[in-house]
Parts: sequence; C-alpha cells; structure tokens
Amino acid sequence: MAVNNKKTNPPAIIPEAPAKITRKKKTPKILAVVNPEAGNLGGGGFMVLRQADGTTHALDFREKAPLAAKRDMYLDAEGNLTEDSLVGHRAAGVPGTVMGLGAAHARFGTLPWKTLVQPAIMLADGFEMHPRLANSLLHHQTALARFAGTRDTFLPGGAAPREGDFFAQPALAATLRRIQDQGVEGFYRG
Repeated sequence: MAVNNKKTNPPAIIPEAPAKITRKKKTPKILAVVNPEAGNLGGGGFMVLRQADGTTHALDFREKAPLAAKRDMYLDAEGNLTEDSLVGHRAAGVPGTVMGLGAAHARFGTLPWKTLVQPAIMLADGFEMHPRLANSLLHHQTALARFAGTRDTFLPGGAAPREGDFFAQPALAATLRRIQDQGVEGFYRG
C-alpha cells in the first residue's frame, strides 16, 4: 500500500556538494520519485558537462532496444502498426539512466555513491504529495489503472492521492536501496 499517515520532509539536495556535477547526478534520482514524468530509472538521457577549465564532456545514456527486439515486432498479422510500441511492457527499452549516472559518478564523482542515492530512497519511503504530482496522477488516472503495476503504485486504494496525502513507493525504494548497495549492477542484474 502506498499511502499511510507518516509525514516526511524532503531532504536537502546535497548542500555539502562541492561540485555541480554531483548535484546533477543526485537530482535525477530524486526527480524519479517526486516527479516521475521528468525522468526516472526506467528511462535514459544525455549529460553535457563543461568544467571550470573549459574541458567538455558528453555522455549518451539513452535507452536501447532489448536483444529480443525484431523489426516487425509492433506490427499485426496484416502489417499494421499496433499500440504495443506505445503502451505496455513491449514499449519500453532497456533503461540507460542508472548506467549513465554510474558512468558520470565514476568519471566525475566527488561524493560516495551511497550518499548520492540516499535522498531518493528517503523520498521513495514517503513524502507529502505535492500539487503538481497529485494533479498529474488524477489527470492520468484512467491510463494508470490499466496495468496492475501502475495502478498499485500510483493509485493506492484505487484512486489518485490528493495533495497533502502521504505517498510512498516501496518497490522503488527497494530498487534504489539495491542500487545504493550494489551500484549499477544492482539495477541491471539484481
């Protein structure tokens, strides 16, 4: 169950961080919890970095097609496009976010990995529902209800949580703990 009476204030986003890159690696993990549309562990991304000395770096960690993907996998028997490319488990690629953030940490990190993941875990354990997420879940309630996983996570008790409700994502918290303890491999092989 994703809702209870416990209230937690969000943690500060690395006030002790000496470099912006550290904050940028932590922020995506936090956004995955409190603003899932902005980014999540199941997605991918790009990172462009210009260091103080002018050195530039770019990381591409977009999703990739699964090894079992086939050219016609989204076509029906008559060759027409199905909704499978947009809805359901077959629409998802292999996520690149965790791999990309791990690569950024290995190259540029200044704080321990565990420190970077901890605030996201705290939020996944529960936070007070903010207006933007409450409105988004209400707006997408019908689509979220279609699959048991999204229904159980985002519609606890069968309805979208309201602003001020306590909202927790125990499965996401467990995944984040595995990433915290085992690193990137905890996500891809855990």
